[in-house]
Amino acid sequence: MYKTSRAKAHLSNEELTSKIKTTAGFWRVQKWLIIYNAMNYPRKAKEIANHLAVSESSVHKTISSYSRMGEKAIDTIGKGGRKNAYLTLDEERTFMDSYLQRAQQGQIATAMEIKADFEKKVGESVSKTTIYRLLERHGWRKIVPLPFHPRKDKDAQEAFKKTSGMT
Repeated sequence: MYKTSRAKAHLSNEELTSKIKTTAGFWRVQKWLIIYNAMNYPRKAKEIANHLAVSESSVHKTISSYSRMGEKAIDTIGKGGRKNAYLTLDEERTFMDSYLQRAQQGQIATAMEIKADFEKKVGESVSKTTIYRLLERHGWRKIVPLPFHPRKDKDAQEAFKKTSGMT
């Protein structure tokens, strides 16, 4: 009913052992251990999962991706990070410095103006939420006057209108 899990031999046993010993990060080591077990002790995925205290699906996924792509399937960049960023953080900082200098002189920079310049810099159209996240990332915030005083007293305003003689 169940198939024996085997991995293609992209690396020798010595290379696999070296990978296990030198790899940093718990989950990457676990993946190398799955491959090592699948190559040297082929058995059902459930048995490998029980032996290594991982899920059966992670055994299937790891063996499948390793068999297709080799060692680059395990040696990935990792999760998280800025893999799809338009600019690096330093480039973003440089881009925002011109607006910071203008703001310090009292000039106003709008998000749509920044968006247009950003699109020219990266050479493609971007969403306005991209710009708002960029502004937030660099500590910018929207400052606008309130439409009313936060401590206003409506009763006092009405009494003033009645007694001021302006109506």
